[in-house]
Amino acid sequence: MSEHTPNKLKSLKTGGFERRWSLAKASLVAGTRLATASAASMFSSEEEKGLRRKRAMAEQAEYLVREMGKLKGSIVKIGQMMALYGEHFLPPEVTRALHQLNDNTVALHWDVIEQYLMTELGEKRYGELIIDPEPLGAASLAQVHRAVRKSDGTELVLKIQYPGVADAIDSDLSLVAQMMRLARVVPQTREFEEWLEEVRLMMHREVNYPQEMETTRLFHEHLKGDKRYIVPHIYPDYSTEKVIAMSYEHGVPINSNAIMTLSQERRNRLAEASLEICCREVFEWGEMQTDPNFGNYLVRLGDGTDTNPDQIVLLDFGAVRDFPDDLLNLARGLTRAAFFRNMDGMLDVMQSHPFFLSIPVDVRRGLAELFFLAVEPFSDMTDVPAEALTADGRYIWAKANLHNRVMAKAARSAATRHFTVPPKELMFISRKFVGAYTFMTVIDAQIHSRPMLEHYLQTA
Repeated sequence: MSEHTPNKLKSLKTGGFERRWSLAKASLVAGTRLATASAASMFSSEEEKGLRRKRAMAEQAEYLVREMGKLKGSIVKIGQMMALYGEHFLPPEVTRALHQLNDNTVALHWDVIEQYLMTELGEKRYGELIIDPEPLGAASLAQVHRAVRKSDGTELVLKIQYPGVADAIDSDLSLVAQMMRLARVVPQTREFEEWLEEVRLMMHREVNYPQEMETTRLFHEHLKGDKRYIVPHIYPDYSTEKVIAMSYEHGVPINSNAIMTLSQERRNRLAEASLEICCREVFEWGEMQTDPNFGNYLVRLGDGTDTNPDQIVLLDFGAVRDFPDDLLNLARGLTRAAFFRNMDGMLDVMQSHPFFLSIPVDVRRGLAELFFLAVEPFSDMTDVPAEALTADGRYIWAKANLHNRVMAKAARSAATRHFTVPPKELMFISRKFVGAYTFMTVIDAQIHSRPMLEHYLQTA
């Protein structure tokens, strides 16, 4: 495609009257419709009222999401983050609608990007590169272009933050929150306000490119010498506060046919490598990539041998978080107690955190059972469904239905009147492992994972 390809944006609306008016109008329309639906069911039974309200809530949430999707920029990313982390404070009808927001947006036209890049890099550095005007990908906050350094043919990737999106985050978040309040699709609670603040911090972390570059270097150092992983190299000469230049790393998507047609043993090795990173993040580094999006990973295919292994390419470090020692110790303690199915030990660990102290002991026991189920793949396999085990005792992730079983048990725990919203750090860790478990299921991993976790429990 040429740089004059149609359907590319000539500019990105990141503020101003039109943006505010679009969301205000959408929220008023949705709120009016919801109120009308409630009035229409005034003389219905309580059960019918509840069903009609849920139906109206779903319709208005979908309408609001369509309007948000039209505005691009940080509005889309804010909605995605709310969908990803908001199941404990948003109605399910709203989170389902927000999950429809698509990060694969229309790219910004090359004429605009070119001028922006020349300003960011300066003419000399810009002139040292040959940049493909057709983006490799375009998301809500940035787009990515491939480049070659003229002097030596080095292949690079430029991640280019859209002009103005960083400055628009606070105002966009206020607009989204105001829209949801006016539309009456969110609760007016302290938890909601706290999560709005957390979303704001996550958004600012996403656009903090100097921090992302430093985190990329850190993970590069963590994993250097291990041939199972590739972390891109950062090129500071072509990087700025709005542009990250890194090595172009070849690979295929995790869920591609090229991966699914690999032998079972090769897929198992990739699965083990993926799980080991999760263990090291919790038990060694105290830093975690909290975005489980499959787009953050590629696989560079080798031949599956120890000398030329298939390698996991780690791409995006904008969502890496540091965790305080008290939360890490809590997560490690809960994992250790669940691994050994030690109920007394689990309750003792829970005693160390205010969240667990705020709920009765019998409810804590229910949560302990949930933790026991969540570490089933690392268990001694005595309680694992027969269909989820190979003849030699390997855990078959695709047949275990673990995610649905955990979610069903978690929903029962959340239904109790004593349940409160967990600390956000625990939710990040939970979301990370949900993503890892989904990865294992998608590639149909069949592995012995108990020895791996046992090793980290012993060394932590």
